[in-house]
Amino acid sequence: MTPKVVERKGTQLLHGDDAFRRSEDVAPPLSVSTTFLSRRPDDVEVATDYRNPSRHVYSRYTTPNSTRAEHILSQITDGFALTYSSGLAASYAALVFYKPKRIAMTEGYHGCHAMIQVYLKAAPEVKIIKLDDDFESGDLCWLETPLNPTGESRSIQHYANKVHKVGGKIIVDSTFAPPPLQYPFKFGTDCILHSATKYFGGHSDLLGGVLVVRTKEEWDTLQSDRTYMGNSMGSMESWLLLRSLRTFHLRLPRQSETASALVEWLQKIVLTPEGQAFDGVPGGILTQVWHSSLQAKDARGFDPSTQMTGGWNATFSIELSKAQYAAWFPHSLEYFTPATSLGGVESLAEYRYSWDPTSNPRAVRISIGVEDLDDLKADIRQALRHLVQTRSKL
Repeated sequence: MTPKVVERKGTQLLHGDDAFRRSEDVAPPLSVSTTFLSRRPDDVEVATDYRNPSRHVYSRYTTPNSTRAEHILSQITDGFALTYSSGLAASYAALVFYKPKRIAMTEGYHGCHAMIQVYLKAAPEVKIIKLDDDFESGDLCWLETPLNPTGESRSIQHYANKVHKVGGKIIVDSTFAPPPLQYPFKFGTDCILHSATKYFGGHSDLLGGVLVVRTKEEWDTLQSDRTYMGNSMGSMESWLLLRSLRTFHLRLPRQSETASALVEWLQKIVLTPEGQAFDGVPGGILTQVWHSSLQAKDARGFDPSTQMTGGWNATFSIELSKAQYAAWFPHSLEYFTPATSLGGVESLAEYRYSWDPTSNPRAVRISIGVEDLDDLKADIRQALRHLVQTRSKL
C-alpha cells in the first residue's frame, strides 16, 4: 500500500511561536545581537528556563529566533527539540549525552561515521558494532532510516525493541523522512536526529542540526551541554530556519508526491529490456532504483509503508549501466543541479563516487525539489538519451 502524503500541523508552523513574538513585526525580525540587556537590580528574580526564556542574556544560551524555531520544531515532531550549528554538531552532542559503551551502526551517512571517529579520540574505549550484532547494556543503536544514499527504510520498532531489551538506547536519524512522512517516537526511538540543513531549511542556504527528545529534563541537559560545547545555531541561520519552517508543510508534500511518481516511472525504465524503449527512454541504461516505496517486506515482515505513514521520501538513488553514464548524468541535466546535499526546493543530482571512492561507481543520488513532475521527467529523458548517443562508445 502506498502512503498518501498527509499535510499536518501547518497552523503550528505559522503560529507555534506566537507566544514569543515580542514586536509588531509580522515577519520575525532578524536579531544578530550576541548579548542582551542585563537585569536591573530591582527586577523580580525568576528561575531561568532556557526553553521558555522571559529574556535573553547571551546568544550561546538562547536567541529570539532559535527559541521560536525550537518551539515550532517541537510541535511538529511531537517532542522537545533543540537546535545546533550543524547536523554533525547535533550528532556529536547526542554521543556526549548518552555516553555509550558501544555504538551499533551499519552503513549510512559517511559524515556520521567520521564524526564517531572524532568522538573516539576522546573516548577510545568505545567500541563500534553492527546493527545486527548482539546488543548489550550501555549500547547506543544509531539507526538511519531512510538510509543515505539509497533512500531505503529500516524497521525502527525492531531495533528499538532489540536495544531496549538490554537497557540500551536508540537514536534515529530521520533526515530523509521529516514529519509528516515519519514519526520515530511512535516506534520506540529515544532521540530523533535531523540535519536542519536539508528539508527543514529547504533552500540550500543554512547549516543546522536538531535533536528531539521525549522529556523536558533531557532537553535541559542537552541545552546545558550545548552552551558549554559552543555548538549553538547562529543567529542568521536560526532566522533562516524560522523563515523556512513557515512553508515546510507546502514544500515537503510536493517533493514527496513528485518523487514517488518519478520513482514509479524510473522503475518502468529499469524493467524495459535492452533494445526496447519506454516513454522515449532506451531500455538497459537504468539498472536499478532504490527507494522505500520499492521495498518488499523483509524476512522479519517489515513493511516500510507501516512506518512511513505520511508519504515516501523525496531522496533516492539510481544505478546506471556504465560508470561513465553515472559520472556524466548530473551534468547532462537542465533542471537538476549537479551538487551535493538534499532537501532543497531545487532538484539535485550527485555522483558521490567522484569524492567518495567507497560509493557505487554507477550510482547517482537524486533529491527532488518542487519543480513540475513532467519537466523533471522530460529532463531525465533527454539526459539519458544524450548519454546513449554521446557516451556509449566510451
